[in-house]
Amino acid sequence: MAERMVGKQAPTFEMQAVLPNKMFGKVSLKENMKAGKWTVLFFYPADFTFVCPTEIVGYNDKIEKFEQLNAVVIGASTDTVHTHKAWINTPVSEGGIGDLAFPLAADHTQVVARKYGILIEEEGLALRGLFIINPEGELQYSVVHHNNIGRNVDETLRVLEALQSGGLCPVNWNPGEALLQPK
Repeated sequence: MAERMVGKQAPTFEMQAVLPNKMFGKVSLKENMKAGKWTVLFFYPADFTFVCPTEIVGYNDKIEKFEQLNAVVIGASTDTVHTHKAWINTPVSEGGIGDLAFPLAADHTQVVARKYGILIEEEGLALRGLFIINPEGELQYSVVHHNNIGRNVDETLRVLEALQSGGLCPVNWNPGEALLQPK
């Protein structure tokens, strides 16, 4: 039986990444926490695939909204930073993803995917795991999809805003709507 992670301290991580300026660097949960930022960490199976670029481009299209919500977005797979950079440098018309405004992290040792419980051991790939971590390092949200199904970026934003509201959010709640009031 899998151990519950939501509501507990998120596993810390530091990974090599291709940064938005296309240089190699690092991403770190501890650094995001020091900066008082929310972390939206999403894993995808592999570069140069079919569903993954639709998600990555989708998150990139909404990056300004994430930034307005004090959130750092990090995409990650078990590929290397060199594969990530090649994918970023490949034109979209040829299966690439183009320039990104957030880092793509390389978990080629599979340590982080394993810590977060989404590693497909026999394939060395990650499932589509999405994790929202508050500035104190507590894992607030976790969802894992089958690798054939892409995520909904607007739903990620809605959940982030619900978590930040500090209140009780009813079914189908949207930002700006009333929160439930305990009686």
